[in-house]
Amino acid sequence: MWVLSMLSALAGNTTIMAIFAALVGGVGLFVAGGISRANKDTARRAAEKLAAVEERLEMDREATDAERAARDLPDEAARREAMRWAKR
Repeated sequence: MWVLSMLSALAGNTTIMAIFAALVGGVGLFVAGGISRANKDTARRAAEKLAAVEERLEMDREATDAERAARDLPDEAARREAMRWAKR
């Protein structure tokens, strides 16, 4: 029973309750900040993946353009073009 009387005395004390509310609010802000950092990290990784996919797509487009151009070349010119691409 004395535990209940101690808790009621603490709950009635506005200073103790204000300190408790500040602690709970601080923990809440800390947790929310952690979630925000996780979201920023996820967004950064997604942006890196998007950049890699766009670069790969551009490389495919360049290769396709070169293949179309090489299709109409004579054999010797096509070999020179292929060697130029092989050196990259």
